[in-house]
Amino acid sequence: MDLVRSLWPTPFKIRKGDVVSLVIQLIIFLVVCAVVGFLIGILSAFPIIGIIFWIIGGLLEIYSVVGVVLCVLVFLGMTK
Repeated sequence: MDLVRSLWPTPFKIRKGDVVSLVIQLIIFLVVCAVVGFLIGILSAFPIIGIIFWIIGGLLEIYSVVGVVLCVLVFLGMTK
């Protein structure tokens, strides 16, 4: 669990049952990932480095999905 906490620190700032902290963390997570994803989308238009940015974009999507799932799990009290 320490590895998960080191990779995704923001979901563990949520308190169990506190809707306000959940919404704030979800908004932060989604806005940051959307902005970075938009920038990666622009940079992936270049032919040579496009493949690298395409891979980075895929990893960012996986990171954001896992982060949102962790936010919900921490909110529901299913993690320690």
